Amino acid sequence: MGEPEQLEFARERHVLFLEAMASELPGDYASQEVNHLTLAYFAVAGLSLLRELDRVNKDQIAKWILSFQVHPETGNELDNGQFYGFCGSRTTQFPSTNVKDPCHNGSHLASTYSALAILKIVGYDVANFDSKALLSSMKELQQPDGSFMPIHIGAETDLRFVYCAAAICSMLKDWTGMDKEKAKQYILSCQSYDGGFGLVPGSESHGGGTFCAVAALRLMGFIQVDLASNLREPASIDVYLLMEWCLQRQAEDGGFQGRRNKLSDTCYAFWIGGVLKIIGAYHFIDHGALRGFLLSCQSPYGGFTKLLDDQYPDIYHSYYGLAALSLLEEDGIEPLCVELGIISAAL
Repeated sequence: MGEPEQLEFARERHVLFLEAMASELPGDYASQEVNHLTLAYFAVAGLSLLRELDRVNKDQIAKWILSFQVHPETGNELDNGQFYGFCGSRTTQFPSTNVKDPCHNGSHLASTYSALAILKIVGYDVANFDSKALLSSMKELQQPDGSFMPIHIGAETDLRFVYCAAAICSMLKDWTGMDKEKAKQYILSCQSYDGGFGLVPGSESHGGGTFCAVAALRLMGFIQVDLASNLREPASIDVYLLMEWCLQRQAEDGGFQGRRNKLSDTCYAFWIGGVLKIIGAYHFIDHGALRGFLLSCQSPYGGFTKLLDDQYPDIYHSYYGLAALSLLEEDGIEPLCVELGIISAAL
């Protein structure tokens, strides 16, 4: 595995691509309108990695983000079972035809994570808004097994939403929104025989689920910041087996696969690389080969593609391509707080 010498980091193309995405998304993204805040996170967070936030109006972005927050009309409503976080889009704020949700509250854990991350990135002090309703109602989303529903009307429960809850509490510096011990036990139940984590107990190890598990444990203070400590001290997870599974995900082309027998995918350079960074084992990967893979996934239009042979970039893989290069300490890219998914300067 080696890095092709002719490949260069096309920084200016990526800046223009993300600046355009931050202004107006192409029509192909219309079907993802319900995830508007998450798409905005990729654009804003990507510009912050490139140190180009001055290309957007940060105050205007903060005001726009805050407009998605759902507030209880009275104090008594805190006990009605609803989640008072952030909606993902304008349409989720409209009256719903879903009879299960006559209150029309579309607050979602993933949207709330994205909202808070963007606010932190653009420099908004999250202490400026009252987080009591958000945190107290979020705790009601936690299930008896420690997992979280993402929305109060019910949905799947898996590691993605445990991570979102932990990241939300960490960014707000208030852990009253979850039972950390219960969440820890749920996470442990998701570690597979091969060392990785499935999204739910008993499922196949997956790069995204493994990141959510390890990042949440780190945010909650259950694993150490360096490999020697994690291997020496009694750990709640099998760190050695986890490290081995992650290292085996680097393929011959230098990229990372999310599961066994899958193609290398740009985003897993962050998901798997981030896990190795958190546990202190990132130095074991082939950095040059990974950088070569990532630069080969650059699009001539700016941004990054999902796979080596894909023709067009997308905003999701463009952000995670930059995040992976940040882990590699690429020149001109801002250092990243891996476990929160925001630049270190925003903390």
